[in-house]
Amino acid sequence: MSMDMLFGDVPDFDGESYDPERDHDRLASHLVRVHKLMEDGEWRTLEDIRTALNLPHADVSARLRDLRKRKFGGHTVSRVYLADGVWMYRFRPNPNPEEPQES
Repeated sequence: MSMDMLFGDVPDFDGESYDPERDHDRLASHLVRVHKLMEDGEWRTLEDIRTALNLPHADVSARLRDLRKRKFGGHTVSRVYLADGVWMYRFRPNPNPEEPQES
């Protein structure tokens, strides 16, 4: 599924070091890949997601945070603490992205 089919025009990302020309397509692709994997509603750790998508932990974590943001749909990304600093995450798509949910 293309980024346009999933999100329309993917908005710019945030961050002091973000350069749209250099980073936008890569980050948008990562966002779509995380969204597609997580849309089944299963609980996963960052390591589970990283392994499935072959992405760095920091990218996975940042994309999960992005999915909560209004400009990326305001989806619900729940988390539960397991142990030893390990969390599990579950994605719930916002049925109406024009009205973001509370995360």
